[in-house]
Amino acid sequence: MSLRKLPEAKAFQRPANFQWDAPSDVLARWADTPQAAEADDPNTISIYDVIGEDLWYGGGFTAARMASALRSIGPKDVTVKVNSPGGDMFEGIAIYNLLRDHPAKVTIEVMGWAASAASIIAMAGDEIRMGLGTFMMVHNAWGVVIGNRHDMTEGAALFEQFDAAIADIYEARTGMARAEIEKLMDAETFMGPSEAVKNGFADEVDNSLKASASTADRPAAHAKRRMDALLAKQGVPRTERRKMLSEVSGTHDAADPATHDAGPSVAALQRLIDTIQA
Repeated sequence: MSLRKLPEAKAFQRPANFQWDAPSDVLARWADTPQAAEADDPNTISIYDVIGEDLWYGGGFTAARMASALRSIGPKDVTVKVNSPGGDMFEGIAIYNLLRDHPAKVTIEVMGWAASAASIIAMAGDEIRMGLGTFMMVHNAWGVVIGNRHDMTEGAALFEQFDAAIADIYEARTGMARAEIEKLMDAETFMGPSEAVKNGFADEVDNSLKASASTADRPAAHAKRRMDALLAKQGVPRTERRKMLSEVSGTHDAADPATHDAGPSVAALQRLIDTIQA
């Protein structure tokens, strides 16, 4: 159990017609951040990806991945380095619960972004440290529900429950008044290190925290992230973005990023350009 005796987060059943996404403004800023190198320390876990499975990017960080890493480490102190725009709230809550249940000390180090679902994960830290120039971002539950007006009404009620569960986590970790937390979530608040410490979302500003760039972070990967962020800003849903980007890159199947055609489709590329310029 967490050394801070943090409460277990309520787990929800994922709606069949729910699509997760990261906030477009955070996704755009994160896309321009060089992806950091994995830590060499065997007791350190790096979350340098969107939260949730994302095959187009080649993975995403999931609860299954966290569970596997914690099993390998065993009942020892663990450090979790975070630079993520967020993503799947359900996975974020599951990861929070896994870290909350860890029997030894959990230290969270924010190396870039701890936004959206990643901020939920950060709250599981017995100690939360943020480097200079890093950000914590909190907001109400974010996603897409597809269906008729009855589905939308049901979705709104469900999202209200999601928001309450997220606020429960923030309230337990920060000690802030519930009304103040809800204001921060409503405003989609970005907090630098000093403000995060002031509000209880972090414990320390650590000037020594600096992420070293990964040698695997190729220009093509940056281009993918930037293009994805541009489409997100145009309001294109995540599933449709994956389809369009797979067509442009010559991928046969959007679920299989390793399978490619001879080259990019000119028609798909024009469609992508038209969408961004619209």
